[in-house]
Amino acid sequence: MKHWLFLTIAILGEVIATTTLKSTDGFTKLIPSFVVCLGYGISFYFLSLSLKSIPVGIAYAVWAGLGVAIVTGIAWLVYGQKMDTWGWIGIGLIVCGVAVLNLLSKTSAH
Repeated sequence: MKHWLFLTIAILGEVIATTTLKSTDGFTKLIPSFVVCLGYGISFYFLSLSLKSIPVGIAYAVWAGLGVAIVTGIAWLVYGQKMDTWGWIGIGLIVCGVAVLNLLSKTSAH
């Protein structure tokens, strides 16, 4: 179960880094730039730890899929990013794909 905690931390690090990236103003602002580098560093470190037990394809699908969905939700709430119905359907399909991989596929490490 520890490997899923590591993957969760990796996702959170990636989400924090990606949502902060807009605030760096092209890496010209020091504090947001530091947060981005730290967030991605944490993300990749914990993703690598999760790969000791979770197959790389599954870990990457969960990391990327949930990261995209969460960042899109934050961008919608915080930055006022516009999302139409098809955009939300697409995000929903990404989340469903992650769920199928983890709940139904035999390739996932349970």
